[in-house]
Amino acid sequence: MEADFSEMRNELQSRDGLWRRIQLECRWLHTELLKIKEYKDMQETEIKPRSFHVQHTEQLENKNTELLLFAGSQERQQEEQNKISNHVYLEEQSHCSEQERMKTEISDLTEELHQKEITIATIMEKATLLERQLKMELETKDKLLAKQQLLEFQYQVIKSENTHLKEMV
Repeated sequence: MEADFSEMRNELQSRDGLWRRIQLECRWLHTELLKIKEYKDMQETEIKPRSFHVQHTEQLENKNTELLLFAGSQERQQEEQNKISNHVYLEEQSHCSEQERMKTEISDLTEELHQKEITIATIMEKATLLERQLKMELETKDKLLAKQQLLEFQYQVIKSENTHLKEMV
């Protein structure tokens, strides 16, 4: 897309240069036309031979025809330049809107990622808390098991003493 823009800009600059040259040529032709008119007026006042006057009139008409042709060509060049400018403008607008859409999408994805990171951090905190609680419960159960085993041992000792005492009695 950037290459197309660059190519279109180059084309537009080229046509702009051509347009300026045509404008300069038109100015020059206009100046020449004025000079010819002045010369014609001067010739008419000096009353030169008719053939010379006819020749200059034909040259003037030829120059006028050239000037009209250049003006027509200039208008076509201007129309073409306007078309290219409009096309470049539309492409740039499309490119800008696409960039804005992508920026919005990136922003949305970034926000979503941030929310997921917060969720993960919350889950990790809960997991750590649950792990700590589980360790505490296991320690409590180990203590209770040890106490139970001690009590069971004491029970067996007392039971065996009791049995021994019964036999003695």
